[in-house]
Amino acid sequence: MSEGRQWSSGASYSGMAFQMGIIIAGGTYGGLKLDEWLGLSPLFVIVCALASIALAMYVMINKLAKINQKKKSHEKNE
Repeated sequence: MSEGRQWSSGASYSGMAFQMGIIIAGGTYGGLKLDEWLGLSPLFVIVCALASIALAMYVMINKLAKINQKKKSHEKNE
């Protein structure tokens, strides 16, 4: 693997980790604000945090599948 592709892969994976963190933090923050607005204690924080974790995992799995598919097609063409 060339050095340029290694850097590209590393950037892609670190970008996914950053995106997962943003999704989870945003969902948790949204749940916190909903709880403040509706006067419920930990209900929406828990629900939104779990939903955002599921969404982040879904996004990550889709991106990894696309990266894997791209690698396989690239290796096939070589």
